Amino acid sequence: MEVQRQKLKLKVKAKRCGFTLAEMLAVVIIISLLAGLGGGIYVGTYKKMLVEKAARHFVLTAKYARIMAIEKQRRYEIQLDVANNAFYLATTQWDEDTEQTEQIVVKDSYCKPVEFEGDVKFEDVQITPTGLETTTEDDEQQAIVFLPNGTAQSAVIQVGDGKTHYTISISTATGKAKMYFGAVEDVKTGTGVRIGAIDLDAE
Repeated sequence: MEVQRQKLKLKVKAKRCGFTLAEMLAVVIIISLLAGLGGGIYVGTYKKMLVEKAARHFVLTAKYARIMAIEKQRRYEIQLDVANNAFYLATTQWDEDTEQTEQIVVKDSYCKPVEFEGDVKFEDVQITPTGLETTTEDDEQQAIVFLPNGTAQSAVIQVGDGKTHYTISISTATGKAKMYFGAVEDVKTGTGVRIGAIDLDAE
């Protein structure tokens, strides 16, 4: 009799330790909701990262163009392929075979052609013409020139995906490039304070 009572107690305990079907479904639903929320946050963060990555690539290419123009004592150009959301660094060098200068695309361990990923694109391109840029009839193909004396064409470039924006400015006098978080109209210039300035040299 005592043995039967103990068995009965064990069965009751076992039943109490289990979960009902309703409880299991509730747990599954909660986990699904949390996973969906987390996935949405991840996608948004990933898209923002792509915009920042594109802007940083552009700034680093501009800095490299300025350094190389001074070091090599020849002009370098950032060629913007707006239609294909891409850009590359180009320069001229002497071809001994043809005895003429030819334009080459810079490809080394520090600089390579860049094509934006995802929905990132050139949203605004403002390059001040100086007569130094490569002449082209195609508005989708533009260039920013860096000269051996350390100066460059004044330019303001905005890259983004429609939601996140970064603005890159290039100074004429110094040829230096700076990156700002926000659209062109959000970045105050001149006597005002520039908002969200990111100094890559300090990082």
